[in-house]
Amino acid sequence: MLIDFFCKCREYKVPCTLRELLDLIRALEQRVVFANIDDFYVISRALLVKDESYFDKFDRAFADYFKGVSSIDLDLSGIPEDWLKKNVEKMLSDEEKAKVEALGGLDKLMETLAKRLKEQEKRHEGGSKWIGTGGTSPFGANGYNPEGIRIGQEGSRHRKASKVWDKREFKNLDNQVEINTRNIKVALRKLRKFARSGASDILDLEDTISSTARNAGYLDIKMKQERHNVVKVLIFFDVGGSMDDHIKVCEQLFSAVHTEFKHLEFFYFHNCIYEKVWRDNNRRQSEPIDIQQIVHTYGRDYKVIFIGDATMGPYEITYPGGSVEHHNEEAGSVWMDRLLSHFDKAIWLNPQEEAYWSYYQSIHIMRQIVHQKMYPLTLDGLSNGIKALL
Repeated sequence: MLIDFFCKCREYKVPCTLRELLDLIRALEQRVVFANIDDFYVISRALLVKDESYFDKFDRAFADYFKGVSSIDLDLSGIPEDWLKKNVEKMLSDEEKAKVEALGGLDKLMETLAKRLKEQEKRHEGGSKWIGTGGTSPFGANGYNPEGIRIGQEGSRHRKASKVWDKREFKNLDNQVEINTRNIKVALRKLRKFARSGASDILDLEDTISSTARNAGYLDIKMKQERHNVVKVLIFFDVGGSMDDHIKVCEQLFSAVHTEFKHLEFFYFHNCIYEKVWRDNNRRQSEPIDIQQIVHTYGRDYKVIFIGDATMGPYEITYPGGSVEHHNEEAGSVWMDRLLSHFDKAIWLNPQEEAYWSYYQSIHIMRQIVHQKMYPLTLDGLSNGIKALL
């Protein structure tokens, strides 16, 4: 069974390995969980899924594989009634137990379920008695009963079932769905490198135990430096003009990076990098920042990310005086080259749909300038861009 379940997960593109399957088998052999579908869901997800962006794929694989459990030939005659009752009671909250009383109590509900399983010989649809789909029977799926047992239903309809395990709670983590702040953070976490830094301000438990043991049992407390993400990031945001169409996704990215990186600096530009950028759009004329100042201030180890649609006139990149806002004595491509030659790692994230890139000569030129390291501002594009920065 586990091999088929493992293959189903792989079919849904969950990148689990044989090592993880063996861990799951070992956990079941040790009875970490036993005879409980909810517990099996938790332990199997914990062991088979190593990246939370695959949680939704796993949920769909789990629901697909176990959706047919209602067709299993169940023989309840050999199960002690007391054991069955106690285990069912563990699955119900106080509120759910009160609802079950509407059918005459748990004893009556389980007695009726066992009787129906024994009597029913074929699939049933509609009605108020048999286990099946539709109707008002307390057993089955796609029907209505205020207090019932759902069997074989893909999702909740009236939200009245006593027990649900197939609810998908991680859809927004899927790397194929629409980008948002939550899954941007998931992607950005790949750009992390932790190291000890700062004062010794947290307890080093292992060293304290070892030192105390060596000290004849007298307590010898050892401290250590806290681990921090040492990756340093510079982000340049294109603002105004055609970028107004992408304000929402840029705001989400801006919000996400602020919580993920301790060493983060950001600047704004319009269309292309020239001799000056700025931090505050309201003061862009009065408080500009020279590109040369940025080069001299930040070390080569900073990771540079440009955010822009690169949609402009080609002359804005390639010619002096091409800027639509001021007279630039040197072409934008010259200033881009100065930045890229100083920093070791840089990428360009483009919110423009990749299908339209070929229609813009300016995008083609900018891709050449950044050595083809331009990626769409999608989850997959962001993940590939992060890999290029590592």
